[in-house]
Amino acid sequence: MTATARAAETSEPVQQTEKLYMENTLLRVAGALFCHDAKRAPTHTKQIELNRGVAEKNIVIRPDPKLGQPGPLAHKIFVALIKKHSGYGRPTQADVSFTKRELMRLIGRTEWGGSASEQLERALEEIHYAFVRTRFKSADRFVEHSFNIFPEVYLERREHTTDPIEACTVTLARPIMTSLQDGHFTCLNHTLMQQLGTIGQALFMRLFFHFANLYDGHHRTRLTFSKRYDDICAEWLGGLDVRPYQSLIERDQLGPHLRQLVKAEFLASYTITEAKGRSGFVIMFRPGSAFFADYDRFYRRRERGSIQFDFHADRQQIAEPLKVAYLFVEKRNGRANAGIPYVPSKDVETAKHLLARVPFADIPDFLDYALGEAKKTRFDVQTLGGLKQYLSHYQERRVERAAAKATEARRKADEKATQLRMDYDRFRRAAIDRLFASLPAKERAMIEAAARTRAPHYGRGNGSLAQTMFEIERARMTAERHPSKIPSFDQWQHRSA
Repeated sequence: MTATARAAETSEPVQQTEKLYMENTLLRVAGALFCHDAKRAPTHTKQIELNRGVAEKNIVIRPDPKLGQPGPLAHKIFVALIKKHSGYGRPTQADVSFTKRELMRLIGRTEWGGSASEQLERALEEIHYAFVRTRFKSADRFVEHSFNIFPEVYLERREHTTDPIEACTVTLARPIMTSLQDGHFTCLNHTLMQQLGTIGQALFMRLFFHFANLYDGHHRTRLTFSKRYDDICAEWLGGLDVRPYQSLIERDQLGPHLRQLVKAEFLASYTITEAKGRSGFVIMFRPGSAFFADYDRFYRRRERGSIQFDFHADRQQIAEPLKVAYLFVEKRNGRANAGIPYVPSKDVETAKHLLARVPFADIPDFLDYALGEAKKTRFDVQTLGGLKQYLSHYQERRVERAAAKATEARRKADEKATQLRMDYDRFRRAAIDRLFASLPAKERAMIEAAARTRAPHYGRGNGSLAQTMFEIERARMTAERHPSKIPSFDQWQHRSA
């Protein structure tokens, strides 16, 4: 154990910190995806490409042509969503759900009206419609993924389109989920992040990632990271304006956020200097005590976060009812939903009623059955509640189908067992015949004579039945004399498997 590690183990207990697990590809994408200028974000509609021509780490982002780049509010929602997802723990879940109260806290509103709800919906749309393509080198091959970070967004409103959002569920992209499950993430101090603005959060996330990759556990005072200022604006801060003078960067743009990171002791210092070789500036960062404390806490002592959210409650109360209500609309209309529509609270409550009686996995089957029954009587179903009348018949039908399925399963199991026994008998007979043929001539003659003695009636005849019975007796006697050379049924089954 190094001196640094020993010091970390014996130091005074630190205040427990809430963790945020940011998937590494998502960390890189987020830097270019989010614009931190609320006024200019809607006008940024051109394709963004990082590491152009570098196949092993190329990223392409296409903002929605109508909405533009996701702005500061979208970044705030993104961080909050990733934080709650982090709190679900293992196994990693794809869905993240928020109640109305959580949404109010997320937007920073004490009252939840139409304008705040509209801002939330637009921010979710900005992320939902942004297309991402990543290409990275993994071992000896290139891995390319095309996806939307939030491929599915489910919203609940009380009744009308203009009503505030009551709850929402967001699904994370499959490549992000796979990477998280494989452990490719950076652990961040969310408690510290809450003290920062969106630019400060973006700087913090990228700097922690780079410091952690460079830090070897020694030489703390030598650890630094430098990057061109214009690249920081493009790659970390979503195309933030590049200021021409050092004084403007320091006074009006990045300086206030960097000083906040110094005050929080995440940075020990930073310096902005003119670049060598070409115009522009370079910023050199030196980590502070808060970085080293977090590194020791998260990566050495594996300290657990202070909060664990109940994923099962969110899934049962928000995610699954929303999905059921959305699925009803799709099946009733005969097509998938376009964009980010919503479902009314009344249908969500009905979905909870159905889920208390029908497993979530069987809901598609129930909806097909109920809509089919409604069609027979020309009942034009408008709400999910209209299908409740078919629930009892469906449950009876499901019990009957389950019983029939169990009977069929038993029949197939019996058939399989019979077939296995027949296959083994054929194998055993062939194995005995091979064994008999390999025996010395004297022993073969002895077995044949004994077989005729034990089956005298059949032995005297020349017909096929007599010959068959003689061969059966010969096989039985051969197996009795050499039992260890004939595999048992269990041994044969194991070898076959």
